[in-house]
Amino acid sequence: MIAELRLRDLGVIVDAQLDLGRGLTVISGETGAGKTMLLTGLDLLTGGRTDAGAVRSGANEAVVEGRFELGDGSGLREGVEDAGGVLDDDGSLLVVRTVAAQGRSRTVLGGRSVPQAVLGALTSPLVTVHGQADQLRLRGTGQQRQVLDSYGGPALAEAAAAYRALWDEHRQVAAELEQLRSQAAERTREAELLRLGAAEVERLDPQPGEDVALAAEAERLRHAGELGEDVATAHAAVVGDDQQSAGPAARSVTEHLDHAVRALERAAEHDATLSPYAGQLRDLAFRAADVAAELAGYLDGLESDPARLEQVEARRAELAHLTRSYGSTVDEVLEWASRAGLRLLELDDDSGRVERLSARLEELGTRLAAAADMLHAQRADAAAELSEAVDAELAGLAMTGAHLEVSLTPTEPGPTGADAVELLLRPHPGAPARPVAKGASGGELSRVMLALEVSLAARSGASEQDVTLVFDEVDAGVGGKAATQVGARLARLAERHQVIVITHLAQVAAFADTHVVVAKSTSGDGRVTRSDIGVVTGEERVVELARMLSGHEDSGTARAHASELLAAAVVRR
Repeated sequence: MIAELRLRDLGVIVDAQLDLGRGLTVISGETGAGKTMLLTGLDLLTGGRTDAGAVRSGANEAVVEGRFELGDGSGLREGVEDAGGVLDDDGSLLVVRTVAAQGRSRTVLGGRSVPQAVLGALTSPLVTVHGQADQLRLRGTGQQRQVLDSYGGPALAEAAAAYRALWDEHRQVAAELEQLRSQAAERTREAELLRLGAAEVERLDPQPGEDVALAAEAERLRHAGELGEDVATAHAAVVGDDQQSAGPAARSVTEHLDHAVRALERAAEHDATLSPYAGQLRDLAFRAADVAAELAGYLDGLESDPARLEQVEARRAELAHLTRSYGSTVDEVLEWASRAGLRLLELDDDSGRVERLSARLEELGTRLAAAADMLHAQRADAAAELSEAVDAELAGLAMTGAHLEVSLTPTEPGPTGADAVELLLRPHPGAPARPVAKGASGGELSRVMLALEVSLAARSGASEQDVTLVFDEVDAGVGGKAATQVGARLARLAERHQVIVITHLAQVAAFADTHVVVAKSTSGDGRVTRSDIGVVTGEERVVELARMLSGHEDSGTARAHASELLAAAVVRR
């Protein structure tokens, strides 16, 4: 539950702090005093979106602080720790939202800055706000189904989840089957093209890297004469040429190296430091001899073969056709052929896939129908229980004889089942049951809404997690005896939950465990308006109830009536 709430520079509220206890807290005040700012603050504490327009005029930022007391069974503790937050020594959680007039706003959870979405995921389940807008949402059949499903509890939720899983799978299989059938001709053409390409690759049988090797071989064959001359010149320079003159200028590299080695060896006999140089030159001589041998081998194998060049170019032309169609290199062509083979296996199995998918679709259809029947049965049980519970609440809200029928009409299966859920109200015996949005007046609709909320809250009352229920003038359009019954039911609801009610009815406010008043004041020049929030007790509370009754807190008659309401509320609890 919410133990403390502080608002600073939010709307018309300059600085206010409320200590909220368990039970029923009633908030009252004149229209425009700023009661809705309390709802705005609660919305911010549960992850609501920030609005710079909510910052008090002239202030840089608005700040909302809330302290939550967590029940022993609450899973929120682990969530706070996962987010990096820390609970206070007493186990409570402090949440701070700062709304900047300009710039970025901030969210602090247990002393740690967190994204707004993280705060909402953790705290929004702890607070449920019910306002007059919910009455409008109740007019939609989808929302009415959600009310019924919520009342049905875990068993109905499990049946709905099982149905939805089957529905999603059924839709996926049906879409895949339809695609296979609608694209049959296109897939046939694709398979034929793949077969032609694969057959061409298989006929030419390219080898990995063959195009690169053939290009190198063709280059050698085209320049065989030039290669022979250049390599022969290099070979002669290294080892000499018998046809050249025997003069010193015609000596080969090996001869020069040999001459240098012998000279250094002689010199090393007199200076040992020259010995390493002789060894290095000797190594060069050995390496030169090796290069010479390799060049000689290259010359022996070099040949000019026009026939072979013609064969190589012809093979390259064949491979070029493949690389233009299926890849830029032979290796890419081979990769394409591998993928094409796998794709052909898939396409050739189309008839088998159609049979398998058709069988799967039929099986899923049978299971989906069974799941829809199960979901319908769960909803039918929940509908009967909800109708009975709401009727009992309506009887206590001065609508004796009224009946709320939760109608289930079979429809085409959809993602939420095969039921159309509609709430029908019979205001009094003998009257026809009509859709609740059409068959109820404003006051009756408010009472139906409250009866539904009380019934839903009573069903969830066994939950171990403390929940704060906030009602924003759901008693609008209600008066007299019915208003007293509204207050009594809210008080009983507050025995299981923390309940916060914004109301204009003294009959409702009389049942409060804590009565909070929002009062508006204006500065002397009439330009600055502010609101103050405070808890009223004793005579102050009587004065506020008198104001709510007659608009004149000084009226003796109104005060006497207010005292009677307080006394009667104690008895009715």
